[in-house]
Amino acid sequence: MIKNDLFLKALKGETVQRPPVWMMRQAGRYLPEFIALRDKYDFFTRCQTPELAAEITVQPIRRIAPDAAILFSDILVIPQAMGIEVLMKENFGPFLPNPIRTIQDVEKVIVPNIQETLGYVMDAIKLTKEMLNDEVPLIGFAGSPWTIMCYAVEGKGSKSFDMAKGFCFQHPEAAHVLLQKITDTTILYLKEKVKAGVNAVQIFDSWGGMLSPVDYQEFSWKYINQIVEALADDAPVIVFGKGCWFALGEMGKSRASALGVDWTCSPRNARYLSGGNITLQGNFDPSRLLSPIPVIKKMVHEMIDEFGKDKYIVNLGHGILPNIPVDHAKAFIDAVKEYGN
Repeated sequence: MIKNDLFLKALKGETVQRPPVWMMRQAGRYLPEFIALRDKYDFFTRCQTPELAAEITVQPIRRIAPDAAILFSDILVIPQAMGIEVLMKENFGPFLPNPIRTIQDVEKVIVPNIQETLGYVMDAIKLTKEMLNDEVPLIGFAGSPWTIMCYAVEGKGSKSFDMAKGFCFQHPEAAHVLLQKITDTTILYLKEKVKAGVNAVQIFDSWGGMLSPVDYQEFSWKYINQIVEALADDAPVIVFGKGCWFALGEMGKSRASALGVDWTCSPRNARYLSGGNITLQGNFDPSRLLSPIPVIKKMVHEMIDEFGKDKYIVNLGHGILPNIPVDHAKAFIDAVKEYGN
């Protein structure tokens, strides 16, 4: 049994004394101990070495004590496993030297054997579970098929992903074949993660907000929902679409256990748009962690009041920034723990 099961209770919609809290990217560059390992090992070495991934995952548990751990990994391990080369360039980010631009490129992409290609992730989960010793639940994650496709077609990060959108609109059949291959791989991957021991999974649709509401249904939600349907009986699924407030109504009718919200949507609107019954997660502006600590604590308490303490998981509206002081990150977590006292 997990000793601190607040997070799992909130996912089930149960009444809690206070909401649970964790932070996206909590195992990240704001922690000095993370930077020490980053300076020694390159990015994918850290992802692919179970001992390093497990150590990085538990660093924030020791330091700021959130109510859940999220496995240190990356959404781009999926395209790597599918035979698409992915590099992580210093001060640049992800770089895919052979982006997908034609139906022929799509045909070469494989749906891999998960244990052969991503077994290191399952090893990292087992090791992390040992290190966590059932103190808190462990979250596994994957990118949405649309978000993965954005990188596969664009070849790098982008402010607007025009090439990825153009590929969908000029070659819709090829785009759907690629999205389905990514979806099939992601389902197999997340099912293996649950078998290896994760207690919940989150789907990150980081670039969903680039699409219009109509295109979102066709090129993103349709595929996310396949993943939700395939996993819902295995583990709770959280769906986080950045900038996707327009899809909260559709998402709220799905079998997802919770929906992530970013800071551009008010708690009241998020409850209204999602139908008012589903657990919500979010939505503190990550930059707000630069505010003075008393302001952070006051704003967190106001945020909980606005969302309501039940069917709610306190989080940021996106990943924590590298320049956040550790004591400010801890103040965010502590503010939640102090709520109602």
